[in-house]
Amino acid sequence: QGGAPEGIGIGLRSVHLQEIAAEKPEIAWLEVLADNFIEHGDYALEHLKEIASHYPVSLHSVSMSIGSSDPFDYQYLGRIKELERLLKPFCLSDHLCWSSVHGVHFHNLLPLPFTDETVDYIVGRVSTLQDFFGRRMAIENISSYLSFDQSTMSEAEFINRILERADCDMLLDVSNVAVTSFNNDMDALSYLRSLPRERVAYMHLGGFEDRGEYLLDTHSCLVADSSLDLYREALKIVGRKPTLLEWDNEIPELSLLLAEAQRIESHISDI
Repeated sequence: QGGAPEGIGIGLRSVHLQEIAAEKPEIAWLEVLADNFIEHGDYALEHLKEIASHYPVSLHSVSMSIGSSDPFDYQYLGRIKELERLLKPFCLSDHLCWSSVHGVHFHNLLPLPFTDETVDYIVGRVSTLQDFFGRRMAIENISSYLSFDQSTMSEAEFINRILERADCDMLLDVSNVAVTSFNNDMDALSYLRSLPRERVAYMHLGGFEDRGEYLLDTHSCLVADSSLDLYREALKIVGRKPTLLEWDNEIPELSLLLAEAQRIESHISDI
């Protein structure tokens, strides 16, 4: 496990795997989405190993379902552990959400009620995961389109309690803060100011669609100026952190991703 890199990284997607492995373009670092590669054969894993020897990498996943009442899927976790050993990422992460119940996966990241009971449950789940992987993990804030009447605290307080009690890190998704703030009438800057900066391992920044009454987190377009402005504020509050340009749908040519990463970097060059 190397130290955290600097600069703007991009997500390593299957369509760019061969190109990056062969040409080694100038990229600050790469995020490997575990779910895209755990079913791939030795050919893809050899490319991954080659890339991880050349670039710093993080390992991110979407299906641990940390907030679910289901038991963990240890077959799935075992495959991620194999990737973790192969790649030696500077960070291992998943989302603070639930995405399955009774063994049925919804392919969606669903929010949790912000209560003491949920904090207790999540702390236990994160501790179990960190014991299984033998390392610290980071949990990511999701974009949300509803809030629970049962919640007894803010999202920021909820996350803070989990970070402290589970002794884990945070993957701060700035675009998700922007989306949730708009959709749930939350103060984005107050949210950012209340986070423990030393626990922010790295950040995500991606595109969203403005649907009028709500914002939809799509990861399929350029980063909005409003997100870039919020990102600048986030850096002033928590300090410079490795940041991933997220682009998961309608994936463009590698050259466009690199250009967008450079645009983001130039937007914060004075911080």
